[in-house]
Amino acid sequence: MKKKELLLGDEAIALGAINAGITGVYAYPGTPSTEITEYIQNSPVARERKIFCRWCTNEKTAMETALGVSYVGGRSIVCMKHVGMNVAADPFVNGAMAGAGGGLIVIVADDPSMHSSQGEQDTRFYGKFAFVPILEPSNQQEAYDMMEYGFRLSEERDIPVLMRVTTRMAHSRAVVEYEDVQAEARPMAFPKDPSSWILLPANSRRKYPKLIENYKGLEDVAAHSSYNRYFEGDDHSMGIIASGIGYNYLRENVGEDCRYPILKISQYPLPKALVCKMAAECKKILVIEEGQPFIEEQVAGVLPHETIVAGRLTGDLPRTGELNPDSVRAALGLEPHKLFAPAENVVPRPPALCQGCGHRDLYNALNEALAVYPDHKVFSDIGCYTLGALPPFWAINSCIDMGASITMAKGASDAGFFPAVAVIGDSTFAHSGITGLLDVANCNANVVVIISDNVTTGMTGGQDSAATGKLEQICMAVGIAPEHVNVVVPLPKNMEQIKELINREIAYNGPSVIISRRECIQTAKRHAAARKTNN
Repeated sequence: MKKKELLLGDEAIALGAINAGITGVYAYPGTPSTEITEYIQNSPVARERKIFCRWCTNEKTAMETALGVSYVGGRSIVCMKHVGMNVAADPFVNGAMAGAGGGLIVIVADDPSMHSSQGEQDTRFYGKFAFVPILEPSNQQEAYDMMEYGFRLSEERDIPVLMRVTTRMAHSRAVVEYEDVQAEARPMAFPKDPSSWILLPANSRRKYPKLIENYKGLEDVAAHSSYNRYFEGDDHSMGIIASGIGYNYLRENVGEDCRYPILKISQYPLPKALVCKMAAECKKILVIEEGQPFIEEQVAGVLPHETIVAGRLTGDLPRTGELNPDSVRAALGLEPHKLFAPAENVVPRPPALCQGCGHRDLYNALNEALAVYPDHKVFSDIGCYTLGALPPFWAINSCIDMGASITMAKGASDAGFFPAVAVIGDSTFAHSGITGLLDVANCNANVVVIISDNVTTGMTGGQDSAATGKLEQICMAVGIAPEHVNVVVPLPKNMEQIKELINREIAYNGPSVIISRRECIQTAKRHAAARKTNN
């Protein structure tokens, strides 16, 4: 029996994974990928089938756990945002060398225009780097359909598969049609060649040429994939290559009747044979792709110099930020749509910490405590507390990557800077801060680490934090003296106590940790409402 649902791209992926018979989803929350895992967590079918769907400590542990599922023959997905792939890169790249028993799909949501990210990053480069096949759905139906296809491709080719989506694909809705039948989880099975999973140099030297050869075969698979289609056109003055959401924007502008030839790409490696077919017919090729000029650079590299290749590199499309139907329309030379005039006298409203947030009281106390040090700097990290960099606080001076606050403060201290203070959230500390604190403890570095503990992963919607209830024990376990692991409650009435503690730990010549603990105001409201409902 067929069903239809209006789904986010993330939800279509999640439903496709459930219906394809996954054993588990492994992820760390990161916009715009979070809803994939949350959909599975809230799915009655997933609960009934006991699909594992708890959050992992970070993307690296998620990737490694999914490799374990694949090793024993199960199907699994790994979900993260694009910068999370930097954390998962080690097992991801080496996992390609080891192979796949049960199907394994790594789903990465890129964030062009940096709506909630430190940078624009195109995950397709990771797929090419690791020699794995890449899937890039152009609509929600493809996102659903590609899950079963991706698992079969992974199992048949003995390799993990990378699926890349972007913000608009992840967070827009469309109707998805599917058969209401869930595949059973695969029976346990083990690698036919156990040595392939033992990446000692001798085995790796044997595996690497096979990986390269397999990648050549994957190009042929992509050339014949139903997700890559060549549409003929009468006007050969230009051909259009469009991928992912870019293909959606193209069709929004030209409909189903386009006078130019179109090559739709939703599966990689780049199908060079189809690209060469277009080059033989067309004087110019316009490449429409979301993200960096991944296709454009490759097309320019394989075609004769006389072929004009246009896209992001040539300025025909914006070099940075998201594509949209209007930017694609301009690249096609079509008349622009009429736009509404911008509203006048609208005051900008930058993001701000919630009223009642514990981070606010911490920053007020920290600013007052550090006021006696005119050149003070505070190294911070990624989370909603990063908004402390904005007015009215101006409280932090760095935000580079998950966990960098502690190690940057240590580096500054090593260079003679005083006082070296780091602010990190509880979830970020569990994700990537513990090893940095271990470095601080091992070197007896003169660093004050403040863990702003709101008892959740607040920035991405209130998911569980891996270190909840364990922060004190973790800090002491890595070597911080118990008398220098202190907990405060960030409230206005405790301001003097917090300032006094900060000053005392700054004066101490060694490593210390202050845990500023108060539940996120948003999750506290939800928990209170849930308790009221249950009572």
